[in-house]
Amino acid sequence: MLLNLNIIDLAVVDALDLDLDPGMSVLTGETGAGKSILLTALGLALGDRADSGYVRPNSKRAEVNLEFDLSKAPLVRQWLEAQELDDDGHCLVRRTISEDGRSKAYINNRPVNLQTLQALSRQLVEIHGQHAHLTLLDKDEQRLLLDNFAQNQALLGAVNDCYQNWKHSHKTLQQLLKAGSDQAEREELLRYQLDELQQLDLDNFDYATLAEEHHKLANLGKILGVGQQQLDILYDNDQQSVSQMLGHCGHAIGELAEYAGELNGIVELLNEAEIQVAEASQQLRRFLDNQEADPQRLVWLENQIGIVQNLSRKHKTLPEQLPQHAQLLAAELDAISHGGERIESLTLDCDNQLKQYRQLAAELSVSRQTAATELQQRISDTIKELGMPHGEFLVNITCDPAAEPQRNGLDAIEFLVSTNPGLPAKPLAKVASGGELSRISLAIQVTTSTDKTTPTMIFDEVDSGIGGGIAEIVGQKLRRLSKNRQVLCVTHLPQVASQAHQHLFVAKNQKAAVTSSTVRRLTDDERIAEVARMLGGVTITENTLAHAREMLEAGKG
Repeated sequence: MLLNLNIIDLAVVDALDLDLDPGMSVLTGETGAGKSILLTALGLALGDRADSGYVRPNSKRAEVNLEFDLSKAPLVRQWLEAQELDDDGHCLVRRTISEDGRSKAYINNRPVNLQTLQALSRQLVEIHGQHAHLTLLDKDEQRLLLDNFAQNQALLGAVNDCYQNWKHSHKTLQQLLKAGSDQAEREELLRYQLDELQQLDLDNFDYATLAEEHHKLANLGKILGVGQQQLDILYDNDQQSVSQMLGHCGHAIGELAEYAGELNGIVELLNEAEIQVAEASQQLRRFLDNQEADPQRLVWLENQIGIVQNLSRKHKTLPEQLPQHAQLLAAELDAISHGGERIESLTLDCDNQLKQYRQLAAELSVSRQTAATELQQRISDTIKELGMPHGEFLVNITCDPAAEPQRNGLDAIEFLVSTNPGLPAKPLAKVASGGELSRISLAIQVTTSTDKTTPTMIFDEVDSGIGGGIAEIVGQKLRRLSKNRQVLCVTHLPQVASQAHQHLFVAKNQKAAVTSSTVRRLTDDERIAEVARMLGGVTITENTLAHAREMLEAGKG
């Protein structure tokens, strides 16, 4: 359960440190006091999208901290241990938002990404918003509610995995069958292209080496002419070669070294340079002696390079990538050549996957039918208690076992309701009014929540559109729900507020330069005053206060 909510510089809250108790807690206050910002803070801490607009003016960052007690949440503890985020049965969640909109998340003081935070949040807190009745009209949401109630998660996952496998095999098979009419023509073209590429001796093909050899032979005359010229300059010129000049310089400076010993180092460098020039000249001579013009080889190289460049343009690829291109063509040719075998194999795979899918989908349908019978009875009983004495809730499931596979099984699921006796059940959107839809939505949320393991549940004004004795019943059901989990409820109804174990009051402070909201726990006397305020009236009379006391005493029963 949630033990503590700490907020720093978030929107209208400059600082808040709020301890929460087990059982049912209500959050009340005047409209616009800032009740929604607490739910916003919880949502941000649990992984909602961050925005710089949440940072309080003149602050560098906003921060939300949540502390949870996991003593009654073994599955959450196991998850934290698996993620190496556990901390002796407690869980600290921290989210910061900087003024540039960037956010950071931490679990037990270890940084985590948003996906990890959201995965944990789904196991800790479940939030029911005030517009839940609108999402209830969506058939996917109706299917999800039924599957969650039936605990079909594992079976549904198996169905969808099987569907994905069948879909991939089926798509590949259809592509092969569609390509079958053009197979012969394509096969002939591929064989011709591969034969054409094989003239390059692809196993030993090296375009870079080929181009380098051609470049050398095409410029051999220049290589020999310039090379011999430089050899003469370096060594072979008897009158004035680089080697001779270095020798003369070394000898002359060596004589000077007799008068200036510091010149000996220069003499050594010149001697080394003379040796280096001699070695370079020898290597250059050997290179030139080994060069031999080969006109026939040059013609062959030019012909090969011409073929390579033509094929490169034809296949729209770089010359050095022709071997890889040939491999792709060969793989395609092999696929076509063995297309019949692949079609036969894929057909068998599709048949087996389809058989498995239909078997799993049938199991899923049976599970849904069984759960629907219990769910519709529970919800029907609840909506009768909520002021719809003739209300009947039905879960209509239709299934076509021969239909093509699809995600989430072969069932079409739709919630139906009949609000008056003698009238047939119809879809929610066509029968229920706004107030009735709110009550049906609340009945569904309360009914399905009893089978969940989420330790903390938050209801945000889900009781809108109801009042009187019905509101009192709603409060009783929320209080009953809090026996084995923590319930936090934002409400405007005194009948609901009077049922709570803990009453939190939100107030807006407009005295300061920047508006701020505060939250505090009410004492018994303060609760009487707040429930009296919620009962209405400009002036709070003794009768109003007496009524408030009576409601609070009744709520303790």
